[in-house]
Amino acid sequence: MTQAAFAFGLGLGTQNNKGEWLDSFYPSPLLTPSSALISAVQTVIAPLSGNTSIAISNEQMAQLAEALAATDSTQAAIAAQLASGNQPLLLTMLSSDDAPSSVPEGYLKLHLLSHRLVKPHNINLTGLFGVLPNVAWTSEGAVDIAELQDRQLQARLKGAMLEVMSVDKFPKMTNYVVPTGVRIAHTARVRLGAYLGEGTTIMHEGFVNFNAGTEGPGMIEGRISAGVMVGSGSDLGGGCSTMGTLSGGNNIIISVGKECLIGANAGVGIPLGDRCTIEAGLYITAGSIITMIDANGTIAGTTKARELSGQSDLLFRRNSKNGAIEVLTNKSAIALNEMLHAHN
Repeated sequence: MTQAAFAFGLGLGTQNNKGEWLDSFYPSPLLTPSSALISAVQTVIAPLSGNTSIAISNEQMAQLAEALAATDSTQAAIAAQLASGNQPLLLTMLSSDDAPSSVPEGYLKLHLLSHRLVKPHNINLTGLFGVLPNVAWTSEGAVDIAELQDRQLQARLKGAMLEVMSVDKFPKMTNYVVPTGVRIAHTARVRLGAYLGEGTTIMHEGFVNFNAGTEGPGMIEGRISAGVMVGSGSDLGGGCSTMGTLSGGNNIIISVGKECLIGANAGVGIPLGDRCTIEAGLYITAGSIITMIDANGTIAGTTKARELSGQSDLLFRRNSKNGAIEVLTNKSAIALNEMLHAHN
């Protein structure tokens, strides 16, 4: 009996002169592929076990296209297309959601996120930084940094120029995945592994890291750091920032709820509930001392911002007279959010 698999991908990639993978591209990755598909694959490739990524020949890819025809027409068509090319081909199968141990495994997981097959925090990316190489992303694709100078020279000898767009472990998402129903004004500002829900707009100064993103719809003119998920209908103003798990948030998972507004140049370092607002220029961290204002405008006590984590309908502002950070209900209701009174 064929063992169930966590994820599967047929693709191609770029290798350096040593035969090491620099990147991988999976046109149509699968989450929880059927046992029938795995069985068909194993009629061509020796039985696969564990988390495996192997280079395969064009002939093997063509055989896979035939074997998959009766099981998955989409994967069969992709295999046929891949078999007709002249780039290094690969097959990656993940039997479980363990930490990635190779470049193709890491890229398959990043593809799953950007294809909206899994959401941030629902896939194991432990150790990904150590697995992915630092790569020069050029007009000719991924280039090993150690080989870059020679590639640049060869290009100029032909009267051309090899343009280097960035030097990074992560490529831009749109060179691998373009989700439906999104607008991205500056594609270099969205990394592969970002999750962009339907209706998301990323303006020129917006940024979305890997393992982060939006439920959509939403307007993003600020920074969504690694690990941060933004709820539907929320607006991140120009220059604002969310504190990710890689940028000082430690183990606290920062999130922004539905229909929130983070003002221009503001910031958030706690999880926000729904319909919250942080005024422009105000950065809220977990340790920020917050003055609580009740419906009558009376001070109801103080608390640290972390104690308000996940609470909805809050408006954070700075008192222009004394500089204190204040919070009050973001509703027109008479009663103040009970959480505010719980910390008198």
